[in-house]
Amino acid sequence: MMYPFMTLDDETEITHSEKLANGRIKVYVEKADHKDGFHHMTCYLPDYKIESVYGFSQEEVNKYLNMIRFMNIY
Repeated sequence: MMYPFMTLDDETEITHSEKLANGRIKVYVEKADHKDGFHHMTCYLPDYKIESVYGFSQEEVNKYLNMIRFMNIY
């Protein structure tokens, strides 16, 4: 199950899971896009492993990764 964590000013949604059986937490970032539908990425804590990036530039991925690190969800 994913839980809402934060909605940014540009309507980007950040959600997170409970601690999974393997001790990790899944963080999901999603932003509506008029052309592509949704841009999204998944990050797993505590190692900040990025997976499944769609539609975000490397600059955007880095921006959201820095935000996730700052939030210290884990």
